[in-house]
Order: sequence, then structure tokens, then C-alpha cells
Amino acid sequence: MVQTISASGDGGLKGGMGTWPQMGNIMNNYLIINARIVNQGTVVPGFVLVRGGIIRAVAPGKPGAETDLAEVVDAGGKYLIPGVIDDHVHFREPGLTHKAEIATESRAAVAGGVTSYMEMPNTSPPAVTIAELEKKFERASEASLANYSFYLGAATGNIGELGKLDPERHCGVKLFMGSSTGNMMVEKPEALERVFAESPALLAVHCEDDAIIRKNLELQLKVFGDNIPVRMHPVIRSDEACFRSSARAVELAQKHHTRLHVLHVTTAREMDLFEKGTDYTKKRITGEACVHHLWFHDADYERKGTLIKWNPAIKTLHDRDSLLKGLLEDRLDVIATDHAPHTIEEKQNKYSVAPSGGPMIQHSLVAMLELVHRKKLTIEKVVEKMCHAPARLFGIKERGFILPGYKADLVLVDTEHEWTVTRRGLYYKCGWSPLEGEVFHSRVTHTWVNGKLVFMDGMFNEMVRGERLGFIKS
Repeated sequence: MVQTISASGDGGLKGGMGTWPQMGNIMNNYLIINARIVNQGTVVPGFVLVRGGIIRAVAPGKPGAETDLAEVVDAGGKYLIPGVIDDHVHFREPGLTHKAEIATESRAAVAGGVTSYMEMPNTSPPAVTIAELEKKFERASEASLANYSFYLGAATGNIGELGKLDPERHCGVKLFMGSSTGNMMVEKPEALERVFAESPALLAVHCEDDAIIRKNLELQLKVFGDNIPVRMHPVIRSDEACFRSSARAVELAQKHHTRLHVLHVTTAREMDLFEKGTDYTKKRITGEACVHHLWFHDADYERKGTLIKWNPAIKTLHDRDSLLKGLLEDRLDVIATDHAPHTIEEKQNKYSVAPSGGPMIQHSLVAMLELVHRKKLTIEKVVEKMCHAPARLFGIKERGFILPGYKADLVLVDTEHEWTVTRRGLYYKCGWSPLEGEVFHSRVTHTWVNGKLVFMDGMFNEMVRGERLGFIKS
């Protein structure tokens, strides 16, 4: 007997509330009808058939006899998009689980429409050996509601580990060319040369010039002492610090023919470092924009304080607008979060003590869809930069598109629902968000991971576990 699920729930804005319905869908077969399917630059009214976790049919109009032995989900005209792929998160496990855990943050991810993530190595201990890296994969297989991969961290003393990386099983190598959380910065010229020369996979780089930052900090300490106001953060971690480091990374990548991905680009000045284009078989140097750098600018430090202290810093309105232009011109390639939770007690310290970073993954998609409401982006461009491009850029197998034969990572979005971000509706372990009080007009109603309905109107299927991402060797 076919059961129909309506896609017109109450929004599910109560964090952790609700019990998963007993739908009896053992085979994970779904027929999603009356959807506006966003895929490969088009929006087409139609249906999607999922069987055994795989997309079997995508077609315009209404289905024929394919409803047999499938749960029918009536989308009611809502948008159906591929699951978001976030190439830049910090889930804090192991060692920093008072801030976040793989279980809690992957839960927030699927509630926000993120079905796959790539997590950074600066945990405790840091993932700078293949052995430590594989422990994280094992933990994710036990706890993650979303699909996952993990970067190997580059460090001055672990160059030999880079050669052990399997490009078909690991997303890449993370390199800090500027100080951030942890002690993983590589700054000696000979060590940098070796990392760029010997990385067997994509090299994802945090670019800030630490010497410039230290000099700027010394100047601010002379003016303010130990009471530096947070508004000086983008002065200390300046556009020059970002540009100088990014330019150096590009120079090294060109010298060694390295596949370089510059993380969280923040300045207008850096745009000239990146070429336009989306052919990732040829484009060897790519860039990432983060949601908070596309949402906030330096005037927001007055109302948000250290809650929006990130490295690299949120900068000027001109910089923010330049990032958006860079995305529209395909100079910047993906939109990610740099989701990096800290406890609210940690973040509410004075500037010199408060750590950098904050939680974003639950609201990354709806924040970007808010820019669609404001006519800054189209929904097709959001899907390109959050779903298609990460899949193509990293060579992720069978994900990122709504196509027959692909894994059924799918998200249903209501773009006509006004709501306000409140602490009560958060799924992060840290329990706060820099977006509290913001009003959005889109919400995620359903999320499928590998064809399994894991989130629906504020309820979670806690039995679902994501899969390890696989990659096509370039």
C-alpha cells in the first residue's frame, strides 16, 4: 500500500522535538512529486523516483506507474535541490567535544540541508597521521547522520605522511599558512615548498601572513593595551595579511603544479588571484567563500561583538560585495561555512581571549536563499556553488546532482515561510548562533541522505548513518 507524506509541516523549529513517524519504508523507496527540481542551471516542475537509495528517474510532469512500492512525498510546488556539500567544517571530535561532536553537528547539518561535509584536522590530537585520520572516519561511521570525509593536516614534521594519502578515499590535505586554532601552522619556506610539491591530493589552504598580523597586533596593543575592541579584528588580520599569503600560495601552486584550493577568501583584492571558469579538469587554483563573510560586514561588530570573530576576519562592505561578485563571475567556486563552534562562555570573553569561529551549518542554505529573496543570487546559482561545484571540484563520486544513478542526497525547501532564528530552535551542541534574531523566508522541510529520509519538519531519524565519500582520482 502506498502512503503519501505531505510536505506542508509546521517548520520544525523546535530543536530536538518530535518522534520519527513509523512509515515502514525499509527499502528507502520514495516518489517525490509536484516538486520544482533545481539542477544544472534549470528549474523544472516534475518528479524524482528513489529506489534503494539511488535516484532512478528524474522527469518533468507527473509520474506514471512508478508509485508502486514507494512512499509518495507530495512536494506541493516546493523546491527540490541536491544535498548541500560543505567542504569546510570543524566538528571538534576528538578532544574538543565540550564545543561540538560529530553526532550533534551532523544533526544540525541535515536540518540545514547539508548532506555531506569535509572536516578539518585541527582537533586534539590533530589528524596529522593516517592512523589518526582513520580514527575519525571510524567515529563518523558510528555517529554521523550525514556523509563525511576528513582532511589530513600538513605539519612541519609529517611530510612523509602525505605520500600515504589515498586520493580516492581522502578529500585532501589541509595547510595553515597563518595561525589559527591549534598549532599546525607551516611557515618555514623549505617546509612549504615540500608540502606544495608532494601533496598527492587537493591542497586546501588557510591563507594569512602571520608576520603582518603580529605587527598589526603590536600596534593595537600600544593604543588599547589589553582592551582592544573587536572592531579592530579586521585591522589586525588585515586585507594585506590575506592577500600576501594567498598570493604566495598561488605562486607556489603554479611553481609545483599543485591542485590548490584557497579557503575562506575575504577580500576584494584577492579576486585578481583567481581566474573565471568552472572547468575543474583545467582550473587548478580555486577559491571558497564562506557564509559569514557573505552575510556580515565590519559594521556588524558593533551589534555582534566577538560572536562574529572569525579568522580570517569579516571585513568591509566593499569586500563582502566583491565576494558575491566573485561568485557570480565564477572566480570563486564554492560557498561553505567554516562551521567552528565554541561555547558561549568562551565567545563572550574580551577580544584578546575570545576564540575565533562560530557555528553556521544549520543556517547556511537558508542564509544564501535569503540572498535569493533579496535578488543578489538566483536559486540556480546557490545550488551551483553549494552542491554542484563542490562535487565537481573535489571529484566526489555520484553526488551533488539530481541525476539517475546518483546517490539520493536530496533536500526539499519551502521558500515562502517567514521565521526568526531563536536559540530554542538550534541543534548545535554549543547552543548559540551568530544569526540569532535574523529573519529568513526559506526553510528546509525534508532531507534525504543516501535515499533515507533523515529529517522531516523538525524530526530526525536517528537510525540513519551517512557514508564515507568516495573521490574520482584526477
